[in-house]
Amino acid sequence: MEPWERTGFWSEQVGSCQSRMGYRYGRTDDFRGETVRQRTETYQLVRFRSDEIEYSRTATHVREDPDEDYRLLLPLTGEIVLRQNGNEARLTPGTGTLVTFGAPFECLQAASTQAFVLTIPAREVDGRVNRGSASATGLDLSRGLGRVVRSMLDGLYAERDDLTDCQFNAVSDRVVELLCMLASGDDRPDGARHLTDVETVVRRHVRENAADPGLTGTSMARALGWSLRQIQLALQHAGTTPRELIREERLRLVRERLRRGDCEHLTITDLAYASGFSSASALSTAFRQRFGVSPREMRNATRAA
Repeated sequence: MEPWERTGFWSEQVGSCQSRMGYRYGRTDDFRGETVRQRTETYQLVRFRSDEIEYSRTATHVREDPDEDYRLLLPLTGEIVLRQNGNEARLTPGTGTLVTFGAPFECLQAASTQAFVLTIPAREVDGRVNRGSASATGLDLSRGLGRVVRSMLDGLYAERDDLTDCQFNAVSDRVVELLCMLASGDDRPDGARHLTDVETVVRRHVRENAADPGLTGTSMARALGWSLRQIQLALQHAGTTPRELIREERLRLVRERLRRGDCEHLTITDLAYASGFSSASALSTAFRQRFGVSPREMRNATRAA
């Protein structure tokens, strides 16, 4: 591309991979960068290299373009400084951090930096890692569990042409499990670890079956081969219940569909039934309680943007 086109193209490219942010370039006359993107409906792994740049996500960005998911940021060369929630992490090769897009941040990247960015659904992290303490906290990825996480990301990238979506998700699930253990300093007894394992499987089952109007705690227990009490205890340990988890996943599903152009032909009533709600009014009430606006208002705001 022509030199004067590159910064605009880079902003569009990053914006298509991530949520809305601000960009301040070290130089605009000859910016250089490249990305390789791998993604499924659940995870996304981006490896990038670029010249000096500062990214920022403001309170306005967070409000206008909600995104509660996490990113694992791992520099391979160069240096990245991340500031969020009053914390600062100075990242160099061998260190990483979890950053939530649900809160403002500043990310300063030095010239000639290469890094991985793994997008992780919030549901895979919340309950395992404290949201406040996870932000802008350096993680040692040079040894132990951290080194295993780093090597698995390298493997995902190296085998990107030969992995199916299912295989990519399976490896990413394991990366996230190890990452959460690392971030939380997991030294829990085996009983607590078992509850977390149950919770992980339950969350995945709910994610994959949220649109089923017959999904309940009882139906989950039957499908997964556990007792309802086991599932209730595991989710209670994570601060939620089967009903709350199902409602939250259905609301996320509706929000994603409201923001997709290929779902514009669906009415709010259609979206309600297609996402497991009993009626449009039930959806609207729950949606406003969760996001502060009605489904119709969010759709109109998305169209206007």
